[in-house]
Order: sequence, then C-alpha cells, then structure tokens
Amino acid sequence: MVSREKRVTLQDVAEDAGVSRATASLVVRGSKSIKPSTHKKVLDSMEKLGYVYDRVAASFRLQRSSTIGVIVTDIENPFYPHILTHIEHVLYEQRFNVLLGMSFESTEKQERVLETMLEHRVCGIIMTPVASTSPALFTKLQNLNIPTLLIGREVDTVNTDYVGTDYRLGAEMAVRHLIEQGHRRIAYLGGSPQGNTSYKERFAGYCQALQQFGLEIDPALIITSPINRDGGTRAVQEAMQLNNPPTACFCNNDVIALGAMIGLQLQGRTPGKHMAIVGFDNVQETETAKPGLSSVSVFQDKWGSEAAKLLLKRINGDQSEPTRIIIPPQLIIRESSTSYSGFHSSSPL
Repeated sequence: MVSREKRVTLQDVAEDAGVSRATASLVVRGSKSIKPSTHKKVLDSMEKLGYVYDRVAASFRLQRSSTIGVIVTDIENPFYPHILTHIEHVLYEQRFNVLLGMSFESTEKQERVLETMLEHRVCGIIMTPVASTSPALFTKLQNLNIPTLLIGREVDTVNTDYVGTDYRLGAEMAVRHLIEQGHRRIAYLGGSPQGNTSYKERFAGYCQALQQFGLEIDPALIITSPINRDGGTRAVQEAMQLNNPPTACFCNNDVIALGAMIGLQLQGRTPGKHMAIVGFDNVQETETAKPGLSSVSVFQDKWGSEAAKLLLKRINGDQSEPTRIIIPPQLIIRESSTSYSGFHSSSPL
C-alpha cells in the first residue's frame, strides 16, 4: 500500500494496476489504443490511490503542454463568453485545456498575462489584442514557436492567423438601414479614433454609408466613450444635449447600445420611439431588451469554433501561410430601429 505521506506517482498507479508505466501514461493521456479492461484497471487504481495528473511536470518532459492560452479584453462584455464557450467545446474534444486571461485594454496587463501563460508552457495562444499592441510581441511568440491566432482585432503589419468579421460592411448595413428609415442625423456612439482595428473599420463603414446617400459627416455626432454601459449612457445624453440632436444612433457595440437605452430612459425618453438605435455584435441580451435591440450579428459562435480548429491545425504542424477567416455579418432588425415617432407627415423624408 502506498504511503499517504508522499505524492502518488504514475509508477505507483502502474504497479497497483499491474501494468507498465508506459501503459498507465497512455491511459492518462487519453489514448484509444488501450484495451477497455486495462483502461478500467488503471482508472480504478488512480481513484483508489488518489492520483492527480501533474500537467506542468508533463509539459516540461514533453516540451509541450495541452494548455492553450486565451486572452480577451473584458469578460464582463457579454460578447466574449459566447466565443469562449465554443473555443472550449472544440478544445475539450481534443483533450486540450484553456488558460484564460484578461487585458482590460491595458498593454501592461496583456504583457503580464502573456508572461504567465508562457511560464505555464502553453502550446498556443488565441487573443484579442489591445489597441497599442506592438508587432514585436508576435515576433517573440514566433521565435518561441508558439502558434498565435488573433480574434476580432488585427495588429497593423502583423501577418498571422485571424478570425473575425467584415466590420465595415456590418456598419454600412446598419447605417443604411437607419437612413432608409428616414433618419438624416445619425450619431456614432462609443469607442475612440485611437482605438483598435475593429473600431476603425466600423467607423469607416458608418462614414461610407452616409457618403453613399450624400449626407454630411458631422463631427459633433461622433461621440467617443469607454466601451461599457456607462460610456453608452453618457454618450447618448451628450448627443441629446446638442442644439440639433440626432434622431438615430449607430453604436460601436451592443454594450454601448444597451447603455444608450438606459441613458434615454433616465431622461424620460423611450428608446426606439424618441431615438432609433442599432448596436453591433447581437449579444443575447439584444433579444430580451425593451424594446428589442436591432444589431449586427457577427456569429461569434463560429468565431470561437473556427479559431480553435485553426489553432489546433497549427499546433499539429500545419505551416501553411497565415489564414484570415472572415464570417459575414448580418443585420438583425428589431423594434429599437423601426418605431421612431419623431417624423412629420406621412413621409419621413
């Protein structure tokens, strides 16, 4: 009987099960080449002895772990949990684990999270980079032979695997919809011109739609804010204080849009009725909001699964040219953009 005063080793398990250490190791790592009866004996011994697989030690021996690092900006944004769920589903099926980190839009925190992941010898990284991420970071990861995939945001001059959507097209569809509803003063709420590539592409789509209809791009209607609900609340309140306020707003994302709805309600106004609103991302809450929030769906479930599949290919040795997977966006129209009551006469034009 193994003494409980020392850590149970894989050799202890093998001896108790009457198999070789190599066989016990194959069972632990999920090999399908082991007979069911032998597999059961090893598992029974593991449970009896209280064996816990030391993944860190195993990664040092093999020079590779079964852990993938995932870095997002803020888990409180409802956009990210859906992506993470689908990343985890794909990785779990292949017996990989996820080490999650958050940057909170801080370069310093992003670097610290990355260092922690490297200390844990992750075998690949999926990340949404902060706006000021240096290309040198990816050179370092490449030199360490750690496959890296960007999701949702790119970094200028960095040529690496990427999964995202056509932000410009999505924003253009949203603003065109508002124009076709009769709106001519349409605000852009949230984010910052010094922001990431996804902001820049969305803003370009906003401007492109206005120009296509011969409408002026009014700097007063471009209101920056932090990308959170409070930011959306403050942005819409600022917009409504203008001498010539907008009748509609396109929001940088759904979190901003939901905050804008709160801001209107705090002013005694009804979202949709007193200002048309369209968000971006189509998070789950857009369906249950009152009124329902029109939004650009980017199908983040596909982002997660495609990102995980592509990274696994790289981990397994695929050295082909970097791949860009672009999931086409779709405008989902709900009451928030179709119930505006401020137009005069029978025609809003």
